[in-house]
Amino acid sequence: ISFSFILNYILDIERCDLNIKSNSSSHHTELFGEERLLVRRGEPFIIILHLKHGSEEFKQGETSFTLIVETGPLPRKESDTKVSFSLGESIVDTEWSASALNESSGNTVSVTINSSPNSPIGLYSLTLDQEGQKTNLGNFILLFNAWCPRDAVYMQSETKRQEYVLSQHGQIYKGTHKRIKGMPWNFGQFGEGILDICLKMLDENPKFVFDADKDCSARRNPVYVTRVLSAMINSNDDRGVLVGKWGEISDGVHPGEWIGSGDILRQWAERGPVRYGQCWVFASLACTVSRSLGIPCRVVTNFGSAHDSDANLLIENLYDEDGESLSNGDSIWNFHVWVDSWMARPDLGSKYDGWQASDPTPQERSDGVFCCGPASLRSIKEGELTKKYDAPFIFAEVSFTVGFKIKIGSTKSVGRFISTKAVGSDKRRDITHKYKYAEGSAEERQVYEKAQHHNKLQQRGEEPGLHLKIKLSDGMIMGSDFEVYAVLTNNHMETKTCNFLFIAKAVSYNGKLGDTCGFISDRVEVPSGEERRLSLKLEYDSYGSVITSDRLILLSAITVDKQTIDYHKAEKTIVLDEPDIEIKLVGEALVNQPVTAEMTLLNPLPEPLHNCSFTVEGVDLTNGKPITVKYVRSIPKQEAKTSVELSPTSSGSSVLLVNFDSDNLRNIKSFINVVVMA
Repeated sequence: ISFSFILNYILDIERCDLNIKSNSSSHHTELFGEERLLVRRGEPFIIILHLKHGSEEFKQGETSFTLIVETGPLPRKESDTKVSFSLGESIVDTEWSASALNESSGNTVSVTINSSPNSPIGLYSLTLDQEGQKTNLGNFILLFNAWCPRDAVYMQSETKRQEYVLSQHGQIYKGTHKRIKGMPWNFGQFGEGILDICLKMLDENPKFVFDADKDCSARRNPVYVTRVLSAMINSNDDRGVLVGKWGEISDGVHPGEWIGSGDILRQWAERGPVRYGQCWVFASLACTVSRSLGIPCRVVTNFGSAHDSDANLLIENLYDEDGESLSNGDSIWNFHVWVDSWMARPDLGSKYDGWQASDPTPQERSDGVFCCGPASLRSIKEGELTKKYDAPFIFAEVSFTVGFKIKIGSTKSVGRFISTKAVGSDKRRDITHKYKYAEGSAEERQVYEKAQHHNKLQQRGEEPGLHLKIKLSDGMIMGSDFEVYAVLTNNHMETKTCNFLFIAKAVSYNGKLGDTCGFISDRVEVPSGEERRLSLKLEYDSYGSVITSDRLILLSAITVDKQTIDYHKAEKTIVLDEPDIEIKLVGEALVNQPVTAEMTLLNPLPEPLHNCSFTVEGVDLTNGKPITVKYVRSIPKQEAKTSVELSPTSSGSSVLLVNFDSDNLRNIKSFINVVVMA
């Protein structure tokens, strides 16, 4: 009789080397630093066990041990927040597994560990178990993995992974669809302490507080995590990050002053909800947190963004004969900013994989909470409004028909020039085609039928009637006086007589109207085939004190024929040009050597600027925090100048962001690319 058996040798472990530098490089986490181990799921990493002198050697096939990984406050096998796995001959790329190899020195063991590509993300402990004798090997953080084909956030293109996961800088687009302007933003997702704050955000969300086990288990799913972030970025239902405010701001930080996410997130971690933000700040924070956790993400701006408050798939705007709005609730924002995140949608079907829109700006409740999305761009484009989550609301933002009416309705479309930063450059990319079919196409008509939209498509081309247009002049610069024109053309066969009004009002980016800054009216007689023009001069003395930091003015041209109740309205929102900030470095930027940046801005206003400040921020340029230089005043039409000393801490490319602020000229932004030499 013969027996075969394996002797289990107990290894006497002196210490464990988590091999941070090598693992960070292979897992694309080196930008987080080398203080701790951060790995991406579904990808193998290697740790080194150093054995004590005199310990049994590791022998392949004879020495065996079990590894235990745990995450969350209540790790459980049933929730996949606790997993035990033994050594195998090789790792398995679909589950937690490990293999080991004795190094040539004999007193070190190289252990290769592969995590499941479907594991919950978060902070893990790693324990080695030898027949009940347990050794704590250390902790690591597990992130989503856009490089792993088996991960739900897998993105095939390396250039896109570089942009949507690793890039720490971006462009946020603001203004109007006629005058789009990019604004630089420092996402800073690899900044000191930022990842810990992102994980803290997950741990403070109400779902975690209610059921920590279920919440931690659900963190395997990027759809779930994105929905949680959408709620936690705003503070409406919880102790979320940012308080929104769209009116007069007398306390806190004006939303336009922020130039990066890091300062906001650190303030929240230290003191709770931060005052204040608006849509582009909410979205930029969501992008920072998503990229930090490993979810590919981009910031998206929709120009002419509809807000359907009563979910009836119609934006209703009612006006009186003087052009004053009588409607409440529904609105058209000049622009609105949200995020797209890249992930699979097994809950909807593979054809809905890819970009998913989510909106952390608190507008309407979803499942009782102020959050929105993620909704598949495919479902939005196809008008499939039963697909999770919140597809009808986002569909409304980009695809509504808007009714302007007294008794007779005319329409205009929304959702134009949907924009995001291009991959690998600072240029704007138009992604409207990802959200909707071309206006007037057969596909668009099918979408409207599928969505049971009861408004007919707008008829195009010149029809008999009165036609209104608004024309602009050059040189609409903040601080200047300029003229705008309303042109009325009569395409009727007979002469028309009507009241002709031209009104200018301050307006915020979310469509909220302010005070009037210009008005002219006339009663005109327009023969057939001819036109009449009203000229309205907008003077700084009139608009300067009423416009917001968005620098937007809404122009409304109106004609009313009281006898026939014939009403026509044309609207155009203009954005005033802002002065440029000239930024230049004095000398070459070298690692660990101070370098001076000089900033210059010409005051375009016919009045002094008071409480002036330049704020600068740059990854590895300003020690992780904004630097602000203040001075008292800048005289009219003269340059405001200052300089700041930068402290480059690593070589490579970075971006220096600059914000100028004052009492009457607010939140002027610019940037330069900086190459730091070793």
